[in-house]
Amino acid sequence: MKFRSLLLACAIAALPQIAYAQDADKADKKVEKPEAAADIPAPTVSVSKHSGRFGGQTISYKAIAGETYLKDKDGKPLASIYSTSYIKEGKVDPNRPVIFLYNGGPGSGSLWLHMGAFGPKRVAIPSDARDDGAPPYPIVDNPESLLDVGDLVFIDPVGTGFSRALGKKDPKDYWGVTKDAKSIAEFIRLWLAEHGRWNAPKFIGGESYGTTRSAALLNELEGTYNDVSVNGVILISTILDFAAGADTPGNEMTHILNVPSMAATAWYHNKVANRTATVEEFVAQARTFAAGPYATALLKGNALGAEERASVRAELSRFTGLSETFLDRADLRVLPGRFYKELLRDRGLTVGRLDSRYTGVDYDSAGEEPDNDPSFYGIDGAYAAAMNSYARETLGFKTSHDYISIGGVRGWDWKLESAGRDQEVYMNVAPYIGKGLRENSGLRIFVGQGYYDFATPFFAAEYSLSRTGMPKDGRIQFHYYESGHMMYVREDDLRKLSADVRQFIRAR
Repeated sequence: MKFRSLLLACAIAALPQIAYAQDADKADKKVEKPEAAADIPAPTVSVSKHSGRFGGQTISYKAIAGETYLKDKDGKPLASIYSTSYIKEGKVDPNRPVIFLYNGGPGSGSLWLHMGAFGPKRVAIPSDARDDGAPPYPIVDNPESLLDVGDLVFIDPVGTGFSRALGKKDPKDYWGVTKDAKSIAEFIRLWLAEHGRWNAPKFIGGESYGTTRSAALLNELEGTYNDVSVNGVILISTILDFAAGADTPGNEMTHILNVPSMAATAWYHNKVANRTATVEEFVAQARTFAAGPYATALLKGNALGAEERASVRAELSRFTGLSETFLDRADLRVLPGRFYKELLRDRGLTVGRLDSRYTGVDYDSAGEEPDNDPSFYGIDGAYAAAMNSYARETLGFKTSHDYISIGGVRGWDWKLESAGRDQEVYMNVAPYIGKGLRENSGLRIFVGQGYYDFATPFFAAEYSLSRTGMPKDGRIQFHYYESGHMMYVREDDLRKLSADVRQFIRAR
C-alpha cells in the first residue's frame, strides 16, 4: 500500500495535510442503507446511574447514551445523532458548565476523546509508544475526567459512531464543513432545550478535524440572531488553515511549518548531534530558523546563492537529523512522508505520523514512504473494542448498528458556505475564531498541541492563530505536550491535559 493513500485517508480529501484524527484506511467501510420512513423507530435511549472520583471530588452522575433525531420543519426525522451525556446528579447549578466534545476525521466518532481523555472511564494502553497488542484491553476509572468542573456531552456526527441518516435522507447532506457544523449546532440547541441549560456556561471542543468543526460550529452558534454564546473553545491538535499545510508542489509554507516537528522528532530519537537542549529549547531554536533563514531561502527559489544554500542546508540537517546529501537532493524540501522513512532508515525503522515517538517496520526498508502509520495501528484496536464494550454493555445502549470509529463519510464538501470562489482553493476557518473573539468579549480559546504530531503540527497552529484579525489580548492560550496527536495516550500528558483544560474552564 502506498503511504500516499494513508495521507489521503488520514489527512485530507485532495490535500495531504488536512488532518484526519485517525487512519481511515483501517475504517469500517460498510455503508448502511437508510430506513424507509415508515420503518423509523423511536430514538433509542439508555439511562444509567454511576459514581466516581474526578479531579479529587466524588461525583454521582447519570449517563445518557442515546439518539437525538434531527427533523425537518414538519417533524419528519432526517438523521440520528448518537451522543453520550454525563450529568451530575442533584439540583442543577445554573453556573455549572456544559462541555460538548467530538473528534475529527472528518468521519471519526468521539471515542478517542471519550475513552482516552475526558470520559469517566478510559482504555489503558501503553504510555511509552508501544502498540496496544491484543484484547482484552483494560477499561479503567478515569480520575482525569472533567466531571468535577462540568457536565460532558460526547457527540458523534452523522456517519460516525452510531449516528446515521434516516429514511430516504442522503447522508451526504451532512458531509461538509458547513453542513456538518449546522447539524451539530442543531443538536446542541436541542440538547440545551431538553435539559434546561440554555443559560449555562458553554464550552465546545474537538480534536484534529474537530478543531475545524469547532471554528465552523462557533460561527453557526454565534453568527445568527438566535445565538448560542460560547464561553470557551477547546482546540486539541489544531488544523484551521488547510492551504498553508498542503503538501503540494510550490507551497513553501508546508516545509516551513513542519521543520519544528521534524526537530522534535529528531531530538526524541537521538538523531541530534549535541543533545544538550531540552525538547522545548530545541524546537524554539527550530522555530526561529524555520521562520527566518529557512523561509528566506525557500522564497528565493532558484535565486538562492551557493553560500547561503550551504549554510541553510547545514542548519536544516542539524535540526532534522537528515544528511546534507539527502537534503541537497531534495532541494531543501522534505515532505513529511519522506521524513518518516528517512530519519531512522539506518535502523530499519519508520516513525509515526500521528505520533512520531512510535516506530514501525515496513515490508521494504528501502522504500520511499512508510507502509502505514505505526502510531495509528498501535492504538486503534483498543479504542474500538473499549467503545463498543462500554456503550453496549456498561451503558446498556441497544442497537444492531455498527459503531463507526473512523472513515464513515465519503465525498466531504470542503467549501465554506457563502465564502466565495477563493474558499474553494484556500479553505481557512481561522477567521471564524477571530470573528468570535472580536464579537464576544467573554470567549477564550484553549490550544493543546503535541510536539510529535505531524498530522496537525504545532507551528502550523501557532501560525494560523496569529494572523490578522486575531485579538492580541491573551485570550488564546497554548499548551504543549511531549507526545503526539492524541497526547492523552501518554499518561503524564493525560494528567497535564486534564489539569490544563480544568483550569481553563474554571477561569471563565
